[in-house]
Amino acid sequence: MRDKVFKAVSQGDAVGLNGLLHYLQDNKKRLTNETNGKTALLKALLNLKNGKNDTVDVLLDIAEQTGDLESLINASYTDDFYKGQTALHVAIERRSLDHVKLLVQKGADVQAKANGKFFQPKAKHGFYFGELPLSLAVCTNQPDIVSFLMEEGEADVTDQDSHGNTVLHILVVLADNTEENTEMFAVMYDRILILHHKLRRQTEDQLEEIKNNQDLTPLKLAAKLGKIGLFKHMLHREFMDEETRPLSRKFTEWVYGPVHSSLYDISSIDTNEKNSVLEIIIFGSKTPNRCEMLQIEPLRSLLEDKWSTFASKLFLINFLLYLMYLIIFTTVAVYRKDGQPPFPPEVPLDYLRCVGEIISVLGAVKFLYQSVRKWNPSYSLQALLLLISTVMYLSGLREYVGLLVLSLALAWMNVLYYSRGSKQLGMYFVMMQKMILGDLLRFLCVYGVFLFGFSAAIVALIDDPPSTQKNMTNASLDEDPLKAEELSYHDMRFTTLELFKFTIGMGDLQFTDHVQFKEVFYILLICYIVLTYILLLNMLIALMGNTVERISTQSENIWNLQHTIPNVHRVRLIPHMQGAKCEVEEKNWTQWRSDLGVQRKEDPQFHDSHGRLQTKPLLLPFLSTEMSLTQAAISSFRVSLEPPGQDPSQTSPSAVWFSEN
Repeated sequence: MRDKVFKAVSQGDAVGLNGLLHYLQDNKKRLTNETNGKTALLKALLNLKNGKNDTVDVLLDIAEQTGDLESLINASYTDDFYKGQTALHVAIERRSLDHVKLLVQKGADVQAKANGKFFQPKAKHGFYFGELPLSLAVCTNQPDIVSFLMEEGEADVTDQDSHGNTVLHILVVLADNTEENTEMFAVMYDRILILHHKLRRQTEDQLEEIKNNQDLTPLKLAAKLGKIGLFKHMLHREFMDEETRPLSRKFTEWVYGPVHSSLYDISSIDTNEKNSVLEIIIFGSKTPNRCEMLQIEPLRSLLEDKWSTFASKLFLINFLLYLMYLIIFTTVAVYRKDGQPPFPPEVPLDYLRCVGEIISVLGAVKFLYQSVRKWNPSYSLQALLLLISTVMYLSGLREYVGLLVLSLALAWMNVLYYSRGSKQLGMYFVMMQKMILGDLLRFLCVYGVFLFGFSAAIVALIDDPPSTQKNMTNASLDEDPLKAEELSYHDMRFTTLELFKFTIGMGDLQFTDHVQFKEVFYILLICYIVLTYILLLNMLIALMGNTVERISTQSENIWNLQHTIPNVHRVRLIPHMQGAKCEVEEKNWTQWRSDLGVQRKEDPQFHDSHGRLQTKPLLLPFLSTEMSLTQAAISSFRVSLEPPGQDPSQTSPSAVWFSEN
């Protein structure tokens, strides 16, 4: 009977189900008696033809008469792969609004969660949509079904899947930054917010404030995943309708020609909040598009304001302190004592040198601690070399000097870190970094293989018996020890150095005096010179030229990111400076917005009761009644967030106004 039923529903043959009701009643069975959860109803919905399958209604009628209707509708797969998928999920996936309405009216669970392996984010073969029926409808762009589930089905849009993601999180996860995808998901994102706001007007649910298992809101998740298209839409979201206007993050204040001034809600964006959007973008080294994301308003103007107000001054102070440390470190290293360490202080100058050594070591400890928190390999290596050198010094090893001078050289190289304080030097340093970590590193890997391979081949060609070499060496020691060392042609290190000299045009052909087969040696030498001196070096030059051309347009964005990184934590340590006001003015000559439905002023400036010109424009009424801003930004005029007549001490901590096009 089971095979007959499944064959009938797969073909949409309602006649083939005749007698099924009597069979179930006589044998006291139900349509849900399936070991894997796959019912005839699921099979019927999977085989819709042009959105129809007559057996669906028949199955529902039979289940209703057998008292098994709710169990049949909400029956789900029990296998690990499709676990949790119900008939409602299938109807939505088949894009059948009629069947979705029918199932919901018959008692389908709109909060059922499909959490099998097929529906997980990292499934090799599967589709992650957030487990819930509403999320599936949203991700597959079915606005009619979304509206029905929220309005008629009373689906809880705040419900979270097993990863803590709401439907808004899912939209962020599935966004791919293409224009079509971003436009579709942005419209759906706004639809969810508006419907939730209208249906839950009297509740305190803040849909966009819900965090997933990673402690991320949808906005923060978009920042972390680099979903720049949807991220920009979320920041620039503005509703003109009075009822939905509180859902906006951007509020147009005034418009004049191509210029318009807007107020941005930057709650959860600025660094006064732990794990803020700015920190996620700046310190998320694996975040794609992070350079471009920092150019989006209000982030760009907020960072510029922070830099110009106090971050640049902190950066300069830090640079001067590092120079002082470097001078002390250099002085201690250059004027160190010779002999067997450690050296106890004997004269007053020795005490001064000890103070300098202590400062140098404490500085290394500080750099190492900072490098562990925010990975910086150059400073880490500098600190480790100095600390190891200190241990060797205290242990009485004279070899401490080698590590000391290496640390000193790195310390001076790290001065370039502060070049990011200057735009021109910073962009130049960015290009250097890209070439060193990219082109030069690849060149050295290939060149190292050639150098070692040809060195090994030439050492094998040397015809210099150890006894003869020993006699030559002993005879030469009395005359010139260095010359005797030069005759050690079996030394791999010496041979490698000689070949390196050939690479830079300083090779000595006398090196061939002791080879067995000079013809073979010449072939090796010619091949080596052609491959390294002619080919590799010229390829390196060409690659560097291409790198400069390729990143010339990106270097400014990269510099903007790099010169921001060292200041974000310092900014967060100064609570009274949070949300510094920022001025920005932009013009868009290609887009004229003259039909904005917002309240405007004749003049952004106004006069007080004494006739004095003020630079604090009146805020729109809704700002003080319907909008909660922790910080914001505006252009052209520096203002605070208090409405007229309100005590400034009771207003939001700060506000920043931005003007943009």
